Amino acid sequence: MALIEVNKVSYAYSDGSLALENVNMKIEEGEKVAILGPNGAGKSTLFHLFNGISKPKSGTITIDGLQVCKKNLVKIRQMVGMVFQDSDDQLFNSTVRQEIAYGLLNMGMSGKELEDTIAWALKVVGMTGYDDKSPHNLSGGQKKRIALASVLAMKPKVMVLDEPTAALDPRGVHKLIELLDMINKKLGITLIFATHDVDTVPLLADTVYLLDKGSIVTGGTIEEVFNQKELIRKIDLRLPRVAHLVEILKKDGAVNVDHLPLTIGQAKYVLENKNLYKKI
Repeated sequence: MALIEVNKVSYAYSDGSLALENVNMKIEEGEKVAILGPNGAGKSTLFHLFNGISKPKSGTITIDGLQVCKKNLVKIRQMVGMVFQDSDDQLFNSTVRQEIAYGLLNMGMSGKELEDTIAWALKVVGMTGYDDKSPHNLSGGQKKRIALASVLAMKPKVMVLDEPTAALDPRGVHKLIELLDMINKKLGITLIFATHDVDTVPLLADTVYLLDKGSIVTGGTIEEVFNQKELIRKIDLRLPRVAHLVEILKKDGAVNVDHLPLTIGQAKYVLENKNLYKKI
């Protein structure tokens, strides 16, 4: 059984219009999964179903064998940590320490265990020493790290992130990608993130689902999905910039590749390999 199973899930707004229709997916433990789609595709709505913020019109979602429903919400929300797109929507306490302690106190944690867990979470995200700072006076990147720390402190199995790189500068994006990759590999936490930033996906995900108008149109490895160039462009997305560059070079006869590179490192290999690239 997969860690997360979404089976024929549909969701309707209060006016009856469908936001999601017959969505199916399976996510294995330890995966890094991108839900990629244009604005309005239904990414955020899908995430709200993962931990019971919203309830599907039809279909089922199971997390580690537990169906997402009212009687299981306490356990589900301990397993699935949500990180919102706008950190200001998530951070509401007057100090960083209080922010991280909030969920732990609700779980009944206290004393040395509480203090140790707060210190551990801050260390993981590189924010040791910020305990008494107001989260509202921090930079966008720092707020994102505190939001991550507040979720990590709960020791979830799954972390769900809505547009994690939104509003971050390039350096902030790079550091966040490194942090999330470490959280996945060293802590064993399954990552699921929604984005329309196609350049981020090859750097972090190993599995991609394309979502458009509330439906999954394809899924697979990053190579399998980005090889479907016409489909990606049909739903108003694009290839990663390095892939688009090499696509142009291929049309000009400068490179001879079967699969387009998706990262700068892959493109560097193509351009340095004389068998694949000739200067024009």
